[in-house]
Amino acid sequence: MIVIAQSRGPNLRWQSSLLLTLVVSAVAASMLAESAGFGPVLIAKGIGIGGAFGLLVWRLRAATPGAALTGALFTAALYVAAPGWRSLLWPLLGLFVLTFAATRFGRRRKEQLQVAEERKGRSASQVAANLGAAALASIPISGCHFFVLLPRSFGRAMLIALIAALAEATADTLSSEMGEVLGGEPVLLTSLQRVPAGTDGAISLAGTLAGCAGAVGIALIAMLVLPMSWAEALTALLAGILGLFVDSLLGATIERRGWLNNDAVNFFSTLAAAGSALLIAGWL
Repeated sequence: MIVIAQSRGPNLRWQSSLLLTLVVSAVAASMLAESAGFGPVLIAKGIGIGGAFGLLVWRLRAATPGAALTGALFTAALYVAAPGWRSLLWPLLGLFVLTFAATRFGRRRKEQLQVAEERKGRSASQVAANLGAAALASIPISGCHFFVLLPRSFGRAMLIALIAALAEATADTLSSEMGEVLGGEPVLLTSLQRVPAGTDGAISLAGTLAGCAGAVGIALIAMLVLPMSWAEALTALLAGILGLFVDSLLGATIERRGWLNNDAVNFFSTLAAAGSALLIAGWL
C-alpha cells in the first residue's frame, strides 16, 4: 500500500505547475492536429463526451473546476484514440468509480489522521499527475490511425502502456485511501521501519492488496471491452503493479528528501508503469 502525504511547502509547487502545463499543452496540441486528420465530427464528439464527464466529476465534488476541465480534455483524447462503444472510456470510468469510492471510504478516520483529501476534490495538477501518462499514450495511438507508416503493432503496444498507466493510477489511489483506514501502522518499503499513516513511501499489506485488486479490475475491464488479449491485459496488470512499488520507492527516497513533490512522484510512477509495459511488449 502506498500512503501519500500532501505536497510539502511552496518550494516544490513549480513542479506541479510545470507538469500540468506540459501535459495539457501536449494533449491539446495533439487534439488540434488530429482535428485536421479525423475531421471535426469525431473531435467534437470527444469534446462533448469529455465535457459531460468533467461536469459529472465537478458536480460530485470529486474535482475542482480546473481539474474537471483537465479531466474533460484527457477524456476527449482517450475517446478519440479509441472511439465507439468499445472505447477507452470504460477503463477510465472504472478508474473513476473505484477511486471515488475509495476516497470517501472511512473519511472520518482519515480526517482524524489528518490525511483526508480536501472536500473540494482533486486539483488540476493531481489529475495531470495521475492521468497525464495515459493521456500522452493516447497521442501515438491516434497517430497510428492517421499515419499509415506507423505499424499497427506499435499502436497495440501503446494501448497496453496506456492501460498499465491507468492500472497504476487506480492501484496507487486505492492503496493509499484504503490502507490509511484498514492497513494499521505502515512501514517504509526501504527499511521496513514502522511509520505513521500518511508518511511518504509507506506501505501496508491491506493497502497493497487493495491496490493490486484495483489494478486487476482495470485490466479486466480493458480485456473485456477493448481488443486486448489476456496476455496483453496481464502485461498491463503486471506493469501497473510494478509502477505501484516504484511510487512507494520514490516516496520513501526522493520525495522524503524534498527533491520531488507528490504530483511529480505520481506522474513518474505512471510513466514507469507505461514504460515497463512497453519493455515487456518488446518496444523498448
